[in-house]
Amino acid sequence: MSHTHAHSHDMRLLIGGVDLFAAMVEAMDAAQHEVLLETYIFDFAGSGADVGQALVRAGQRGVRVCVVVDGVGTGELPALWAQRFDQAGVQVRVFEPAVGLGFWLPHRWRRMHRKLCVVDCAVAFCGGINILDDYLDPHVDGLLKFPRLDYAVRMQGPLVDAAHDTMTQLWSRIEAVRDLRSQDLSRAIDALRSASQKLHLPARDETQLVLRDNVRHRTHIERTYRKAIGAARHDILVANAYFFPGLRLRRALVMAARRGVRVRLLLQGQYEYFLPYRAARQLYGQLMAAGVEIYEYHASFLHAKVAVVDGKWLTVGSSNLDPFSLLLAREANVVAHNPPLAQALQASLTDAIAQGATRVDPHAYLSRGWRERLVDALASAVLRFGVFLTGKRY
Repeated sequence: MSHTHAHSHDMRLLIGGVDLFAAMVEAMDAAQHEVLLETYIFDFAGSGADVGQALVRAGQRGVRVCVVVDGVGTGELPALWAQRFDQAGVQVRVFEPAVGLGFWLPHRWRRMHRKLCVVDCAVAFCGGINILDDYLDPHVDGLLKFPRLDYAVRMQGPLVDAAHDTMTQLWSRIEAVRDLRSQDLSRAIDALRSASQKLHLPARDETQLVLRDNVRHRTHIERTYRKAIGAARHDILVANAYFFPGLRLRRALVMAARRGVRVRLLLQGQYEYFLPYRAARQLYGQLMAAGVEIYEYHASFLHAKVAVVDGKWLTVGSSNLDPFSLLLAREANVVAHNPPLAQALQASLTDAIAQGATRVDPHAYLSRGWRERLVDALASAVLRFGVFLTGKRY
């Protein structure tokens, strides 16, 4: 994998784990120095094992392999894989192990939700796809009829350095915490020092890696969405698994629709979690009244966190438009002004709408019974209360 010209961004859209895992395995099998991987869920069943095996092969060749998984999303690795990784020299760290009573502590809701991979500082992957087989779901027994809908991007060029910086930074921070626990203070201080370097992201360049964390990048992803929606002229297409945007983001969508932009939202129809699904429905009325078209995806689970504006601008990443992503979790999205890539994503989403989604009928929505309305209102209130508990404004 060679470096491209310093300012060129070579990007390819990957649809589902089918595309992503094949591309990642290819890059990992060519790795000579280093493989860094961050994922919320690492599930070794089905095609997830392909990625696990590629990491093992790289480790066995003497490549430095560092993997970060989330304590809630993944938890402890299966014993067999922990042993395989250990024998191959693959280093695995768990971000914030889950705590039984942690659910009642809002700071415990801060998860590592990013899905990033960098190989040899030459190629990087960013998206919404966990290391989880497209046809397997933790909430469903057996295989899904249709693959989960999700996206990632393979990149070369300057974004690779940005991804590498943020990943090495997180690794240093995790190591520092481990050293503190083992009382190795001098090493912990060194690690924290190296972790606190500022990320030098391209400021004016429209192609960048946009991060969300609880230190310097608290509102970056939301601001990026609002800016793109505010500048839209013709067409906005957003696909989002968990959709519960704050007031400013809702207002941006409503104002875009009112000034004649076609706004389409592709949201979950087949839901994994009852509460966020019903809370999202509470927002439909205000959006549809402004002319926003809402489609619910029923063919399979919608896990995508992507958007396309005017067939030119796009974002692909891990961040949902809900308070957990926008206020709490570590997220990473690629944002690009890239018409060919934007049009490829738009074509895939338009196809998903045509083949697997149903448009929400404003009349049916408005005439739903009081029980339905009550459930939506309660779900919304519970989510808002959750935001209130975090002590953040949304």
